[in-house]
This record gives sequence, structure tokens and C-alpha cells, in this order.
Amino acid sequence: MADHQKVHPLNTSSTHDDRPLDVEAPQSPRVPLVPRGSSKSDQGDPAAHIHDHHYPPFQRTIPVTHTKPPKKRRSCCCRFLCWTLSLLLLLILVIGAVAGILYLVFQPKLPKFSIDTLQITRFNLTTNSSLSATFNVTITARNPNKKVGVYYEGGSHISVWYTGTNLCQGSLPKFYQGHRNTTVLNVLLSGQTDDGNTLLTSLQQQKQQTGIIPLNLKVDQPVRIKLGKLKLMKVKFRVRCRLDIDSLAANNAINIRNSSCKFRFRL
Repeated sequence: MADHQKVHPLNTSSTHDDRPLDVEAPQSPRVPLVPRGSSKSDQGDPAAHIHDHHYPPFQRTIPVTHTKPPKKRRSCCCRFLCWTLSLLLLLILVIGAVAGILYLVFQPKLPKFSIDTLQITRFNLTTNSSLSATFNVTITARNPNKKVGVYYEGGSHISVWYTGTNLCQGSLPKFYQGHRNTTVLNVLLSGQTDDGNTLLTSLQQQKQQTGIIPLNLKVDQPVRIKLGKLKLMKVKFRVRCRLDIDSLAANNAINIRNSSCKFRFRL
């Protein structure tokens, strides 16, 4: 804004008052300030248009963070099952390792059975048409092991069968068989079968057709194995023998044409 200046004109006429006249310089109109780099709008004050324009409200952008889903906690039952399976697997591995070591140290072998002789002391019909039979069987048991002994416990069962029919039965004696020992057993078997007439007819037909009579001898024997001074738990073994004989006549010499035995353990 320009400063106001007072101009004092000279007195040129004596007719006027001797006092000086104060004459003010004309004031220039005020021009609104325009921001640098902008031009004055024909529609009025640009500042007013700034206030009239509506801008969107300011929004703060929050970064999105992807959080990991929380891990599921294993239930107590699942952990207990995992521990149980792990302990069971460990136990199996330990038992397998111990069994392998014992096998390498003692090198166990299965016992061997054979049927040496078969004598029939009774084989006839009774008054009620049942068949009564009494057999005397000689069995040889061999233990081929150098460091393993076998305890033959009580509760054994031995029987003779013909095509699914039990002819007679008995049991083996209780004894201990040492290392590389051979034991001969004389076992008495007796029994009675219903419908003896049908059975005798079948035996005669079998004799005429093939010339032999096939019999099956079954042995179920509980035993305990002795490894050195260690006596193991009780187990059972099964012996299955196939016999081919020429006759079942009582008080006659019975010839065993063929015999074979299979031996296996069972818990």
C-alpha cells in the first residue's frame, strides 16, 4: 500500500485564506492478492472456489497382515495313542533283538518224532454195535540241540484218526529231555467209536482197493524250553504223523508201510 503524502500548494491568490490547504493524493484501489502461479478468475475470488470444492474425507490406509492360523492342539487321547504305539514298537524291537541274540547263541532246532511200532491189542465190536480199540504205540523223541533242553509237561493229548473218525486216544508221560537226547516212549491208547459196523465196512473196502489203511496220529504237547540255566514260559507243540499200515486185525503183526511226522510250535 502506498504511503499518504500531504502536498502544500503555494498561495497564488491573495483573495484566498492565508491558511495552507491540505490536499490528499487519490488512493489507489486495493487489489486482492492472487497466489503466485495462478490467474485471477472471472468468476470471482479463487479462494472462495477452493472452499466450495468438496474433497473426499482423508482415510488412513492400514496395511493388511496375514496371520498364521493357530495350530491345533493334540488331544490327550491322541498323544496317549502315539506314546502307546511308540512303546509297543520299541518293545517289539527289543524282543526281536533278544530273540535274534538267543538264536545266534543257542541255535535251537525242532525236536524230531517218529512212530516205530504199532500194536493192536483190541479191535472189535461190542454188544451195542460200537467199535472198541486199544493200540500200543512206540514213539521215539529226539532232541538234536546242543544247548537246549525240553521239559515235557503234563496235559498232553495223543489220538489216532481214520478219515475224520477218532479211533483211540491217550497222553504222553511227563519227563525232561536233555541235550542231544533220544527217548523211546511206549504209549497206550484206547477208545470206543459209535456205529462200528459202518466203520468196519469202510476199513475193509479201503483195504481191498488200495492195500493199505491210512491213519493220522496227532500229538498236542505243552513244553518248556530250557536255554542254559534259563527256563522259558510254557508253549505247546503239535506233531502230525501220517501212517500207512497193512491191517487193523487184533493180535497180529502190524506193518507200517510208510510214516512221516511234522512238528511245529504254537503259543
